[in-house]
Amino acid sequence: MTDRAELKALHAALLDIVREAGACVMAVYATDFDVADKADASPVTEADRSADALIVARLKTLTPDIFIVSEESTEAGQRPADGAPFWLVDPLDGTKEFINRNGEFTVNIALIENGQPVLGVVLAPALGRLFSGIVGEGAWLEDEGGRREIRCRIPPAEGLTVVASRSHGDAAALDAYLAGRNVADVRNAGSSLKICLVAAGEADVYPRLGRTMEWDIAAGHAVLAAAGGRIEQVEGAPFTYGKPDFANPHFAAWGLGA
Repeated sequence: MTDRAELKALHAALLDIVREAGACVMAVYATDFDVADKADASPVTEADRSADALIVARLKTLTPDIFIVSEESTEAGQRPADGAPFWLVDPLDGTKEFINRNGEFTVNIALIENGQPVLGVVLAPALGRLFSGIVGEGAWLEDEGGRREIRCRIPPAEGLTVVASRSHGDAAALDAYLAGRNVADVRNAGSSLKICLVAAGEADVYPRLGRTMEWDIAAGHAVLAAAGGRIEQVEGAPFTYGKPDFANPHFAAWGLGA
């Protein structure tokens, strides 16, 4: 188990790495980039590939003994040893948002120990927002206003603010899940930014009732847990990482008191 001093040192290093990766992403964003399809028909760009190469290289130097699971470079069947810590990397979450140029894409790095995220960073480079968290220590947001600690909020009396996927939404399933709850507003957003909005007290719940992979959400989950929130399966069962295929069940990310 990584101790608190080690986690703080890793956190500082990850902030530098994610900023460098964000610069790679934004360099491609400024061009007339090409889009290709991966084997699963999801889109990929040079930004995904260049950010992945940078992050993986930096993590191998930083922690040579910790296995890296990355969306773009981990081959099928490769996985960490049972019980060992591992990195989960999504070098560009929200590729569709990137292609649509709406700014709602993120760079994500998380450290997993004993099936749970303990450290994570999420950078939205086009929005100038950098979220990070060390579980048990705190969560922070850096933006044009500087660096400050963030915390999940207790839902206001007027009702929940719900965040939903901009590109992968299922309105009927969302309505069914929220039935009977007092909902004040539904906001659409892209990528792991949705989880971070709950962590920052800008929303109260993000239900995800569709397919995701562990690297899509682990860094946001770390920030959320560090800010006092939680992710659980939709029926309330615990949520864990290191599953055989790294695929997630349907889940909900909750803030405080919900």
